[in-house]
Amino acid sequence: MKNFSAIRSYGLLGILLLLGTGTAQGQSFGADKLKCEQETDPIGIETQTPRFSWQLYAPTRGAVQTAYQIIVSDTPEAVERGTGNVWDSKKIASSQSLLVPYAGEPLEAAKKYYWSVRVWDGTKKASPWARTASFAMGLLSQADWSGARWIAFEPDIDSLTVTDGLGRHLPVIGRYKLPQMRREFPVNKPVRRATAYVCGLGQFELFLNGTKTGDHFLDPAWTKFDKEAQYVSFDVTDRLKQGKNAVGVMLGNGFFNIPNERYTKFVGSYGAPKMLLKMEIEYEDGTSDTIVSDASWKTTQSPITFSSIYGGEDFDANLVQQGWKEAGFDDSGWQDAVLTKFDSPLRSQRTTPLKIRQALPTVRKYENSRGNYLYDLGQNASGIVRLTVKANGKHTVRMFPSELQGGDSTANQRSSGGPYILSYTTLGTGEPETWQPQFTYYGFRYVEVEGAVPAGEPNPDGLPEIVELTGLHTTNSAAPVGAFACSNPLFNRIYELIDWAIRSNFSSVFTDCPHREKLGWLEQSHLIGPSVQFGYDISRAFPKIVGDMATAQHADGMIPTIAPQYTVFSEGFLDTPEWGSAYILIPWYLYQWYGDTRPLEENYDKMARYVDYLSSKADGHIVAYGLGDWCDIGPGEPAHSQLTSNGVSATAIYYYDICTMKRVAELFGKTEDAARYDALAAQVKQAFNDKYFDKNTKKYDRNSQAANAMALYMGLVEPENKPVVLQNLIDDIRSRGNALTAGDVGYRYVVQALLDNGASDVLFDMNSRYDVPGYGYQLACGETALAESWMSKDYLSHNHCMLGHLYSWLFNGLGGLSQAPGSVGYKEVVIDPQVVGDIRSARVAFESPYGLIRSEWNDTPQTFRQTVEIPGNASALVYLPTADPEAISENGQPLDKIEGITVERKGDRTVLHVGSGVYNFSVRK
Repeated sequence: MKNFSAIRSYGLLGILLLLGTGTAQGQSFGADKLKCEQETDPIGIETQTPRFSWQLYAPTRGAVQTAYQIIVSDTPEAVERGTGNVWDSKKIASSQSLLVPYAGEPLEAAKKYYWSVRVWDGTKKASPWARTASFAMGLLSQADWSGARWIAFEPDIDSLTVTDGLGRHLPVIGRYKLPQMRREFPVNKPVRRATAYVCGLGQFELFLNGTKTGDHFLDPAWTKFDKEAQYVSFDVTDRLKQGKNAVGVMLGNGFFNIPNERYTKFVGSYGAPKMLLKMEIEYEDGTSDTIVSDASWKTTQSPITFSSIYGGEDFDANLVQQGWKEAGFDDSGWQDAVLTKFDSPLRSQRTTPLKIRQALPTVRKYENSRGNYLYDLGQNASGIVRLTVKANGKHTVRMFPSELQGGDSTANQRSSGGPYILSYTTLGTGEPETWQPQFTYYGFRYVEVEGAVPAGEPNPDGLPEIVELTGLHTTNSAAPVGAFACSNPLFNRIYELIDWAIRSNFSSVFTDCPHREKLGWLEQSHLIGPSVQFGYDISRAFPKIVGDMATAQHADGMIPTIAPQYTVFSEGFLDTPEWGSAYILIPWYLYQWYGDTRPLEENYDKMARYVDYLSSKADGHIVAYGLGDWCDIGPGEPAHSQLTSNGVSATAIYYYDICTMKRVAELFGKTEDAARYDALAAQVKQAFNDKYFDKNTKKYDRNSQAANAMALYMGLVEPENKPVVLQNLIDDIRSRGNALTAGDVGYRYVVQALLDNGASDVLFDMNSRYDVPGYGYQLACGETALAESWMSKDYLSHNHCMLGHLYSWLFNGLGGLSQAPGSVGYKEVVIDPQVVGDIRSARVAFESPYGLIRSEWNDTPQTFRQTVEIPGNASALVYLPTADPEAISENGQPLDKIEGITVERKGDRTVLHVGSGVYNFSVRK
């Protein structure tokens, strides 16, 4: 498991090892790390125009691609021969190496294809063919499911009531039994390929011949189930055996069925848990068999007696039927599966799945006033508990996870939602029994255990003995692509604080918190996205968020504050521009970060409808409703914006949406649309300045940090006023002893406005304190993940990522790593580190779409040293702190002796234009 905290020990080598980058020594020029639709050897592709990407490897500097050739075949042998019998692009003169679209004959459902690419360098020399890669198509129509039926343990019910002790009839929601299902089938010939396509709602786990298939957690991804559900594709070739085989499925509730028991944020049900499956087995002799879900399957209630995404999970080991996942099990006592219906369209799950990332062992434990034991895992994280106990006889062990502990070492679920309970009933053979939940998760650091004692502790009542209690951190499996470390321990701790919050809220949606809500609040997706893209590959996860927003859009064009929209909020929480604007900004960011135009292409018309919706809400081009700069620091408790008028933030982001739509229209050659958006932007800008800008004081609104920063970043400030508005922002920060006030929305733009305008020293000073609300304050309060409020209020969440905007500055400020204006996918990199405060060195590494980018600097009284690594087919502008190029050397050589470097003076700095490769620059002071 990659552990970024190890960077401080391992140094730069550690960064490279943690990212898993690099190509085998001695490899010649060529294409490497082939991907189809942003994934290595994917299965379940549904588009007829899958796109191919690769990185360029070259042992020499300045490597560029001048042409490429892609071949696609239906056998790996054809590709090995250099033959594309499905598609041959021929030689294309182009440097494009990201998302090149397939342009061959129509692709067949469920079929596997093989491909490769070769490239030409700057001398017009062709590389060898890259290693053979593959992709497999998904099920492209209902007919491709081969008659598979939705099956369940029990039919859907319209309503259910129970009678309480007072004779009242109370509605019950979501009270369905959780099933397990099975079927046996023979395999009597050598298998060439076998693929399983499964949708189990709300969540499922698939088993073949006794063991779980894959390592996913909480499949499938959450969607608005009455509009869309997703199926998951598994290559199960190696899981089958000659003779009898058994396939089994267990189902959980997820967001599909939320019972109104224990803690709930809201309740609702789309019906009983149900499953659809197709397994295609292709044999070496060219024949095939198909296994589908139908009435021939057997089903029974599983040992999971209760499961709720909000309330926890109960498991009774006495209900386990040993061997049910294996062939030869006697299922005569099971009932026939119930044929049921589910009419929502099915799509292949393309987002990165959730997985268990790492284990968090207990670091200490305490006995509390209740006689229970509280286990401290030392880290607040999203996840589940793995419990191992020994028991004699049947006992029930209950666990209460929590973020906080009470003064008497009890679990305190006030901030995370309660009661949330994990319950395990022992089999009681005296041998160790291990259990972990399958269909729920929570955000916690502590676990209070009731009904068991740690092994070795006094046990007069003969309770089960806890052999081990471990936390399992669950998160989206998006690959880590970035690492940061610097000489200042506080900023390293801030990086880790934010990173834990990012990972804990990175599910199949980007959640606000991993416990009491687990909802896809949209503002943080576009606000924290510029930070997350430095840490994790979100090229597959964020398009899923775009799809959720498209599904959630209302008939009038409005985008709600959450997507999927499982519930409807009120009092300003349904519709607010700073949240809904994620639908405009995330598709644009995906284009900037990865070169991916598809989210823009597929959503352009609906994005335009959202801008039209905001226009319909405007009064004189001013949009003034919504939550505003949520959780800023004012005189009251953190919630609605206190220091900034909501018309400022709402209109500013409305303006930014319009400007973004203009850029998208220009990208697609929609000149009339671009002109219309340009004219509208000018009108909004004029109205904004007329209403909120004081021409005498040069202050916006109430001179809050959020107001001035958003006006600066969005380009609403006229050029002649920018210096004064920037100084007003800085003066406010300095007048508060370098304390921040901006909240969820505003702080993202405070960080970026200060960085863009050369004021990183202010950012350093703001974030070097422990005694005022901010990151240092949260660390001083004992937080191990970023809290919901700057002040670490105990009643609010202690694992929120919405305030994590400094994460991006650690990379593009201290590390100095960013894109040049107009660059896409980091093809043209800027290395411009901000040397501020007492920081004497910093290191960042980032696996961009083109490959590894590295910036490492060290500042001493005599010399400034800068190490830069730029991937093949990319270039960089490297800013060095001297106006004298003769003071610069590279590996001990003066610049005029180095080929491929262009020198440019800019004020008191020198800018070097370099191609790919590793460079070690020294600046003599």
